[in-house]
Amino acid sequence: MATYVVMEPPSRGEKVDTTAFIRDGFTWLGLLVPPLWFAWNRLWIEATLTFVVMAVLSMLGQGLGLGWAGSLLSLLVSLYVGLEGQELRIAALRRRGWHEWGVVEAGWLDDADTRYALEVEKHPEEAPPAPRMIPDAALARPAQPGMALGLTHIPGRR
Repeated sequence: MATYVVMEPPSRGEKVDTTAFIRDGFTWLGLLVPPLWFAWNRLWIEATLTFVVMAVLSMLGQGLGLGWAGSLLSLLVSLYVGLEGQELRIAALRRRGWHEWGVVEAGWLDDADTRYALEVEKHPEEAPPAPRMIPDAALARPAQPGMALGLTHIPGRR
């Protein structure tokens, strides 16, 4: 069975149809053609960056006469995209304000959609998750002036 990460849109009032299901795992197209895979998934900055890095590594390999080493370095970039490409998609959705609902295990995407819809119907009145608590820097204890040698100084203690 495959694991799908369920991402909900920024406004929770929207229908279930706009929910994104991202299969967690290796992506073969990300390995074979990383810039095109990023562009297909609308990750434009990542596509451009991957294309530039792969081109620079290939030219560097040819310019220095490294032979297969330049191609192997480009292969490492492709391998990274194959392994971490789906996580990069999830991170891009988080930057756009999407929320991670959870994980659904299913054999196919349609089954994951059905399982998610059934779970949402069970608990429709759940409250949205609480916002993350970030400590205020103004309330932090100021650093104590004075000389400290090595690991002997512990802030807040005398």
